[in-house]
Amino acid sequence: MQKTVLSLSVAAALAIPGLASAQTPAAAGPAVPTLDKIFEASGIGVSGYLDAGYTHANRDIETGFSTRVFDAQNNSFVLHQVGLTIQKQPKEGFGALVNVTGGKDAGVMHSTPANEQTFDLTQGFVSYATGPWHVMLGKYTTLHGTEVIASPGNANISRSILFGAEPFTHTGVRAHYEIADAATFFAGVNNGWDQLVDVNKGKSYEVGVTATPIKPLSLTASFMSGKEPGTIAGTPGRRDSINFVGSYTIMDPLSVGIEYLRVSQKDAVTDGVGGTKSGTYSGFAGYLSWTFMPKTKLSLRGEAFDDKDGFRFNNAAVIAGTTGTKHKEFTATLAYLATDNFELRGEVRQDKANEAVYTDGTNMSKSLITYALQALYKF
Repeated sequence: MQKTVLSLSVAAALAIPGLASAQTPAAAGPAVPTLDKIFEASGIGVSGYLDAGYTHANRDIETGFSTRVFDAQNNSFVLHQVGLTIQKQPKEGFGALVNVTGGKDAGVMHSTPANEQTFDLTQGFVSYATGPWHVMLGKYTTLHGTEVIASPGNANISRSILFGAEPFTHTGVRAHYEIADAATFFAGVNNGWDQLVDVNKGKSYEVGVTATPIKPLSLTASFMSGKEPGTIAGTPGRRDSINFVGSYTIMDPLSVGIEYLRVSQKDAVTDGVGGTKSGTYSGFAGYLSWTFMPKTKLSLRGEAFDDKDGFRFNNAAVIAGTTGTKHKEFTATLAYLATDNFELRGEVRQDKANEAVYTDGTNMSKSLITYALQALYKF
């Protein structure tokens, strides 16, 4: 009996380590890094977004007159943009950035020469940084304007009239010099407005400055000059444009902004007696953004645009005997920020002109009203 008990005790003692080993999970192997961690470790940044929505207009803005740029649909669902940016731009040394945009909007903003398409190489440049200097060579977005091409960078669904009256991109060389956080100075030479290949062999020049005099206030001023194609075939002329943008954060959920634009070009329009003359357009825009609930934001925009010479819009083709028009618009956008990377927006916009330029297919009107919905996903 004692031997039996002793044998059982020894067997149980030998079995316990095996049992404990069976119940203990095996040590996990090394974790497989995700793609974003691999890019992060290599210093490469990858980001993107998708912008899909719906627009309804009470006038014909697809085949009739419109001041719109991207949202010129009468009654349609549309994939506006799919954007992807890959970049490696160290604080010191060489870097590069590639930004591609797909969707309906790409066919509007592509540089010349190009055919109607749904894909655009929006930016692509190499860069070099050393100390306060940063130089880039290739294709990049313009210095002008409050609003930007990429949809998540704007508070409203529709783009302003001023946005459509400014260049989208330039191809050339640009340098900027940073003075700590106080100011940044820009200077560059490029092919002109939205020209991947120079169409007239004349170069355009740009200078600009951004400044932050006090923390809530940001100011930007830019000037461009160079020979550009005119609205009259075969008549290029020197185009000068000046733009000023200011923004002020009143408190964390409430901010305001303003923009001024003036563009003039020699020999841009007809003088009515068989010759040409300079054409000019100008405009103001005001912005207000208020996050009145933790995930809900109201954005308001108002504009006044004076196309007195018909340089921006070919009014003679719309109204016989009319050269220029004046336009105003007011936009209200309500946004719900469901998560950090998803936003749902709704918008109402009214445009008014001093002449009856909008049509419903039968009658002419001085006003246009549009309604829009937008879903934005960022990754």
